[in-house]
Amino acid sequence: MTYQALARKWRPRRFEDVAGQEHILRALSNALADGRIHHAYLFSGTRGIGKTTVARILAKCLNCEEGITATPCRECPSCREIDQGRFVDLIEVDAASRTRVEDTRELLDNVQYSPSRGRFKVYIIDEVHMLSGSSFNALLKTLEEPPDHVKFLLATTDPQKLPVTVLSRCLQFHLRRLPSALICERLLKIAGDEGVEVDSGAALRLARAADGSMRDSLSLLDQALAYGDGAAREDEVAAMLGSLEGSQVLDIIEALAGGDSDRVVRAARDLAEQAADFDAILSEVVATVHTLALAQQAPGVIAEDEPERERLLRLAQQISGEDLQLYYQIGIHARRDLPYAPDPATGFEMALLRMLAFRPAQMPPRDGRAQGSGSRDSRPEDGGPGNSGGGSPISSAGAGRTLAQQGATQQQAGNKVQQHGASQQPAAPEPGQLGGQQGAASAAADYWRNVVGQLDGMLYALASHCQWGGRDGNRITLHLDQAQRYLLNDERRQRLCEALQSSFGEGQLELRIEVMDTQLTPAQQEQQRQQELQQQAEESLRQDPGLQGLQDAFDAQVQGVRPIDDLQQKQR
Repeated sequence: MTYQALARKWRPRRFEDVAGQEHILRALSNALADGRIHHAYLFSGTRGIGKTTVARILAKCLNCEEGITATPCRECPSCREIDQGRFVDLIEVDAASRTRVEDTRELLDNVQYSPSRGRFKVYIIDEVHMLSGSSFNALLKTLEEPPDHVKFLLATTDPQKLPVTVLSRCLQFHLRRLPSALICERLLKIAGDEGVEVDSGAALRLARAADGSMRDSLSLLDQALAYGDGAAREDEVAAMLGSLEGSQVLDIIEALAGGDSDRVVRAARDLAEQAADFDAILSEVVATVHTLALAQQAPGVIAEDEPERERLLRLAQQISGEDLQLYYQIGIHARRDLPYAPDPATGFEMALLRMLAFRPAQMPPRDGRAQGSGSRDSRPEDGGPGNSGGGSPISSAGAGRTLAQQGATQQQAGNKVQQHGASQQPAAPEPGQLGGQQGAASAAADYWRNVVGQLDGMLYALASHCQWGGRDGNRITLHLDQAQRYLLNDERRQRLCEALQSSFGEGQLELRIEVMDTQLTPAQQEQQRQQELQQQAEESLRQDPGLQGLQDAFDAQVQGVRPIDDLQQKQR
């Protein structure tokens, strides 16, 4: 027996078998049950979602010998002949190949004759938007007032091209694109019924590649089974589609988050050597970024059976929401601009480099300077980063390791901090100069800002959003701003502890980081300072008589004000 393609073999024969179109099926079923049958229906939607299939099932419902029903018997001669495509009173026309007005007139010449076998003579016109203007004009009168025994079922992927006069004569039903999860579920069920091995990762990749089309997904499944010698596995499907495995996409995003440009470029070059489909890969990167954004805001929506679920959730806590939004936007624009690149590999590589270059800078300056901190060699009397039990003062040897980059970059950053700390030790105010508890807290905040200014990379990002909480023996307590809790994980906590041990010149320390509302983190101090500078600059301009004269003379308006200090920082 000859092999039948899966898309044909598993074509629905009943309304219950049609996936994802309940809004259409409910309306048609109710109309059939109540006898409210229109003379012309228009089914629209993208390819492979069931337009012609629904039309054929509707023709079966109208001509079943058991009577007009939404559940045809599938046993009578009419039902069997419609399923086999040889029912004489079901006329299917491909409008794309019969666009001439002569073809339409020939078709309409037979409308007046009664059906030979069935209850109704049903005309299914596929891709009806391809008919010429003259053909539409020839069809209009018959479409408006056909004989009682004639039903028109039209299908199109582009209803905007149909004349309004045709649209107004039909009941219109728009079929939806199928979600990937539904297609994946159907593929796994069909694979089980066929007795072939298809893993869930492969099914999901095929479903996404089908772009909402059930027919396309079944055709791809046929191709995957041929490629995999009777089985569809995720790695083989990824190779067949020219896309990446989930772990490879996460590797790229991890490298982007860590600022590891060498690793990012190597990944792009490796893909170029494999002659990968870069448009599909960009689509995978954007889809994964979307999943990470969901994992940040609503971790519960990530399916339990997601192959990379644990890694997704962990990575979502390591990347800021701003970075994810940046990656998504750049990826979307890169897909649009990919055809204009010298070659797809170059376009993909530049998209990744753009993600690295345009990462938002949210942190305060890393020069270690803080307002109110002088060169006096002393430390806070109470609550500061010194030893609360009368221990030795802090000799900042700098932070050991950072999370800015991995491997060699990590060591270079540590060496840089060590050298910086050896030449510039953080200084604390004299105990006698502290004006009570508020002064001690402010001095401790300035001292902590000095220590934080010597860090770098992700370690600096974490510490700059922490407020000094105090020290009790070997235990140091920091308070992390709630809005920045995504920066905290076990690895960064350990690295920050090691950096503080190196900075304080002491042995084993215990670091405790509590997530809570904060007011005196280095980042908040810098933000307050910038706001004060902004207010001072605006007030200075408002009182500037020269500016007032310019505005009066030229009817000018001030578009924006930026403090001089802010401009100098941006120029550095």
